[in-house]
Amino acid sequence: MRTIRVRESLKMSNKKVDVLLVGAGVMSATLGKLLAQLDPSLKIMMVERLSKVANESSHGLNNAGTGHAGYCELNYTPQQADGSVKIERALQINAAFEVSLQFWSWLVEQGLLPAPEKFINPVCHQSFVRGAENVAFLRKRYEALHRHHLFEEMQFSDDPAELQDWMPLVMQGRDGKEPVAATQVQHGTDVDFGFLTRKLVKALLKLPNFELRLNSSITGLKQHDDGRWHVRVKDLHDDRTRTIEAGFVFLGAGGGALPLLQKSGIPEARGYGGFPVSGQWLICHDPKIVRQHTTKVYGKAAVGAPPMSVPHLDARILGGESVLLFGPFASITTRFLKEGSVFDLFGSLKSGNLKPMLAVARDNLPLMRYLVGEALKSHKDRVDALREFYGAAREVDWELASAGQRVQIIKGCDTKGGRLEFGTEIVTSQDGTLATLLGASPGASTSVQAMVEVIERCFKARMKSAEWQRKMRDMIPSYGVSLDDEVALLHAVRKRTLETLRLNRAAQGNDGHTGKGGR
Repeated sequence: MRTIRVRESLKMSNKKVDVLLVGAGVMSATLGKLLAQLDPSLKIMMVERLSKVANESSHGLNNAGTGHAGYCELNYTPQQADGSVKIERALQINAAFEVSLQFWSWLVEQGLLPAPEKFINPVCHQSFVRGAENVAFLRKRYEALHRHHLFEEMQFSDDPAELQDWMPLVMQGRDGKEPVAATQVQHGTDVDFGFLTRKLVKALLKLPNFELRLNSSITGLKQHDDGRWHVRVKDLHDDRTRTIEAGFVFLGAGGGALPLLQKSGIPEARGYGGFPVSGQWLICHDPKIVRQHTTKVYGKAAVGAPPMSVPHLDARILGGESVLLFGPFASITTRFLKEGSVFDLFGSLKSGNLKPMLAVARDNLPLMRYLVGEALKSHKDRVDALREFYGAAREVDWELASAGQRVQIIKGCDTKGGRLEFGTEIVTSQDGTLATLLGASPGASTSVQAMVEVIERCFKARMKSAEWQRKMRDMIPSYGVSLDDEVALLHAVRKRTLETLRLNRAAQGNDGHTGKGGR
């Protein structure tokens, strides 16, 4: 990834660019590629603190690899006090993921991404629950989602014999008297966001107006009277600090975005804080076990657990190897990044966010206790949790692997002083010269929709032009139209993406990485 152009750019100071992308993850790479297609003349620079691209949140082991579409994630469809199931967030996320699939399809068609199986594979998405109450909830969820065209291909079953066909490893050795149920969608996906990011950056590096600086840390941001940003960048190799002058800055540094947003000093940053959560996986490499489970099975989060800790047993393809992952096991931490500092949380405390931070700490003591308990779990405890999904699991067959860090959003509010949020949020300056992405799930899965929103907010005038509108529709055929409402368009774009990305392999068999059966 470190080309001659990259090394030469490090010698330059007071560099002027149109767009500065901070962080070399999937968000920055996606935004860079979209902007480069909309206007090839834009001078774009990407700055990354680490020595490699996609080595934090976008790295394969640092995320679930799930193409989040609301198919299996029960936390996207909460049950209300009256027993009904709220599905709006699942619809929103599903439509957003379809936008990602459209853009990736276009990149494959243009030869800008390699064969799709290199970064995305069909893996059946399933939800599994136990007990009469949970079965009733899952049935209601299915009935609410299935009647909408976005989820019309979802299947439901509470027949143990059929579920044995759907998920043999999960059903192995279960008591036939216990009520169980599951839903599934065959065209779910497993996405290697790290590979995808590296290929996007590789494509960008072929452009004459793009530069990449690795081993470079942002030490300061200041907006001058002319609206342009002067960004101080420290070269971690020689400790020299250089200045980059940029017309637009995107802070896409994952957990590191919040401290940078605070450094910017924009009024919109006031009141934002971060609640960092770490994660761990159990991973199995044994082919004899791996080939018995070919789906992603999501369950219900434990009482008091954060939504991103919903347990799931996943068939994954990492670096070309088929493996099984179980988790994540969330834990308390003070780091904002996997390769961050233990002082990250304390350094983020400011006069403007102290009240919201304290309010969230006061109102979320059960969550704190849960995270501490998770941190104290032994290997045996974690395998015991796995046995809720795979009853015959042996400790010797599974090893612990570190997942990525996630910084959940804390915002000020009038009622409680502060609230903890578990989604993603885009924060932009009033003049549109700076944008920041905060939060976690659904994260990378909806990266294209999120970056389109950044462009709409920060390049308003140009985005209204006929040329940019046309180019955006070329890349994303549904642009400007709600897939929630347009049934025919949804069917058309889904048919195209399933074919282009070869996700219809789920119906034909794909090296065992598909689910079977279904009503």
